[in-house]
Amino acid sequence: MNPDLLTESYDYPLPPERIATHPVHPADAARLLIYNRVTQQVMHRTVRDLPDLLPPDTAILFNDTRVIKARLFGRKSTGGKIELLLNKPLPDNRYSVLIRGKVAPGTELRFDEGLTAVVEALHADGSRTVRFEHSGRVLPFGELVELCDRIGHIPLPPYIERPDTPGDARDYQNPFAAHAGAVAAPTASLHFTPELIERLQQRFTTQTLTLHVGAGTFKPVEAERIDRHPMHSEYFRIPVEATELIRSPRPLLAVGTTVTRTVEYFARTGRTEGECDLFLHPGNPPVRVDHLMTNFHLPKSTLIMLVSTFVGRERTLELYREAIEKGYRFYSYGDAMLIL
Repeated sequence: MNPDLLTESYDYPLPPERIATHPVHPADAARLLIYNRVTQQVMHRTVRDLPDLLPPDTAILFNDTRVIKARLFGRKSTGGKIELLLNKPLPDNRYSVLIRGKVAPGTELRFDEGLTAVVEALHADGSRTVRFEHSGRVLPFGELVELCDRIGHIPLPPYIERPDTPGDARDYQNPFAAHAGAVAAPTASLHFTPELIERLQQRFTTQTLTLHVGAGTFKPVEAERIDRHPMHSEYFRIPVEATELIRSPRPLLAVGTTVTRTVEYFARTGRTEGECDLFLHPGNPPVRVDHLMTNFHLPKSTLIMLVSTFVGRERTLELYREAIEKGYRFYSYGDAMLIL
């Protein structure tokens, strides 16, 4: 069987000390590994060098989703502690959530400021459907987000094994954040400072689109063959200005895997809003995105498989090995890679 289709082929050893638990400051001081696919040259710079590295006619797309304080700590009506992670809204003011702790349909969960959640259904993928209530009425999404911003916690990834701090509310939020709904940051965007954005916009066309990153982004690929992995879906919306840019002949830099998936979903379907469940892997490569800026991702994840669509699986693993040898920091708060 083609090794590119085997999940095990995307494994690699990562020393625990290479997992970044805090970001660098300023954000654009993060290291940047550049791989040029034409010359096969590898360079090592910093993110603040990005304006000098891109081809002059490149257009840049960012994700403007805003991470909500989606982690809630509370208790069951019986007194047992519970931890709930919002995933995404469902029809009729219901929500898909993940719950740490045993619950059954009908279980009532209680949180600060009088917020309650009633479990309505359990699902085979581990998610639960709940409705949130406050002062005797069911909460719509906008009001729930406002309440979570007061009583919730930033949903740091599971591999960052520490409680969130007030600093994470700033550091785990990208500077383009405008539309609330993500429960994980589009981490490539975390490297951009106002000064870097200004320098880029002086030389390049930039636009934003929205993809609300869900908890499924951390779900490991458990199928033996990657083409049998059930890909999660996430809400997206592409404004008119961004669709015009995508339709143009200009080379596109996607800042992050979320932007890449959104652009590629539009390129295949023509849809500008809805649920994106596109799984990009070497058997399903990009057709529109030319360049990619992204962080270093977990072994055997859909994200490292997406990176492999640009440079190939073996070359991706070679670049990861070089990054490890040179002391790059990995994952959400880590350093970045630019593929030209």
